Amino acid sequence: MCIKVLGDSRRRYARVGDLIVCSVKTAIPGGNVKKGDVVKAVVVRTAKEFRRNDGSYIRFDENAAVLINKDTEPIGTRIFGPVARELREKNFMRIVSLAPEVL
Repeated sequence: MCIKVLGDSRRRYARVGDLIVCSVKTAIPGGNVKKGDVVKAVVVRTAKEFRRNDGSYIRFDENAAVLINKDTEPIGTRIFGPVARELREKNFMRIVSLAPEVL
């Protein structure tokens, strides 16, 4: 669950590539994060469409984020589902390399 969108005090919505502060709602037993932990994450998919520089629009079926540590490296070792190409421009190369598909 998103607590805060980082970047400005009055930012209400996050887009692909934005950093957010979130709370873990469900977690698997024995994992690195526990239920209730407050962590940082980067948004990798949004259901709201966004415009690319070439004029095309892209949207996904769901909202999704990847948990990151202080060095902006992903906490987990697997990423499920496609991620947007805009993450490469924002230097989240590790997330892009772990993703099964980049759209």
